[in-house]
Amino acid sequence: MALLPCAIAPAFGAAALPEEVTVVAKGSGLFNIELETTVYRPEGPGPFPIVVINHGKAPGNPRFQGRYRPAIAARFFLARGYAVVVPMRQGFSKSSGSYIVGGCNVEGNGREQANDVVAALDWATAQPWADKSRILVVGQSHGGWTTLAFGTRGYPGVKGLVDFAGGLRQENCTSWQQGLISGAGNYGAQTTVPSLWFYGDNDSYWPTPTWKSMFEQYVAGGAKARMVAFGSFASDSHTMFGSPAGAPIWQPQVQAFLQEIGLPYEPQPAFAQYAADPAPVASGFAAIDETDRLPDASPAALEGYRVFLSHQNPRAFAFSAKGGWGSGWGRGDTRARALENCTKKAPEGACQLYAVDDEVVWAVKP
Repeated sequence: MALLPCAIAPAFGAAALPEEVTVVAKGSGLFNIELETTVYRPEGPGPFPIVVINHGKAPGNPRFQGRYRPAIAARFFLARGYAVVVPMRQGFSKSSGSYIVGGCNVEGNGREQANDVVAALDWATAQPWADKSRILVVGQSHGGWTTLAFGTRGYPGVKGLVDFAGGLRQENCTSWQQGLISGAGNYGAQTTVPSLWFYGDNDSYWPTPTWKSMFEQYVAGGAKARMVAFGSFASDSHTMFGSPAGAPIWQPQVQAFLQEIGLPYEPQPAFAQYAADPAPVASGFAAIDETDRLPDASPAALEGYRVFLSHQNPRAFAFSAKGGWGSGWGRGDTRARALENCTKKAPEGACQLYAVDDEVVWAVKP
């Protein structure tokens, strides 16, 4: 099926992301599943190294989970000349089929999810723009667990794996944490490619002893892996990968890992337009909870800002100097989304960021 172009608002001075959406077939005939897949591809014919980024699982029905758009990570890899493939797995968002729970068998769940990664790579490596000899697979949360499971497949051309807070929380299952630990050990015993792991101490999903034991069992199984234990992050280290404030933690480590495994690791001048601008810094205009300093004092703006404050990081809020506001939180580029939403309310006014995560960055322009 043809790729359908769409756009993500640029992060400050960066170029808009070259985002396209397509459908990838998994299986055939009566058993065919269609996977909604987002592709970010640099300009030019390629061939480009491939990065697959696997999404997590939000609470509730996976069918209502929105399409994953990891803008911060996409920019990081695009600037280095990679094509980025982001499949929504079976039963998520607009992908057909049903989510395969697998009961309390968390190891089996990961292996089932890995089938969708295989399908996405089978499609990607058949494209004329793809370099099928240079592949990296990345995942966050449930996507990180999927990535570790996929590592057991020995897929041709895969050079490494990156796991951001991977796992699957199953509180209704007895000893669900032990299931993660033993599952990680079994994955490690069947994986030959190196991996890089990121976990924090204030993760709302995984207790620190659990992910430490997961890693210990994984490497005890024979796999080559390195852990980046980055301590606490904001109000929840589980959000680190998707937050602009998390970029200084993971991006230098991933760049070094790419170099270690022989993949392109430095930004390339030909793709400099995709690189994100540096995150804004605190301006000192106000504290994050000083609502009496808001540039727009209307009841709607005040209520919108209170809703913004109720959400965890990553998050962003924007105002227009002529009135109007917008917010963004959760996955993806929250800064770009806040600016885009602000512009919808104030098309004649120039919107600028007011707050990012826990800092007010608003600067009064002369």
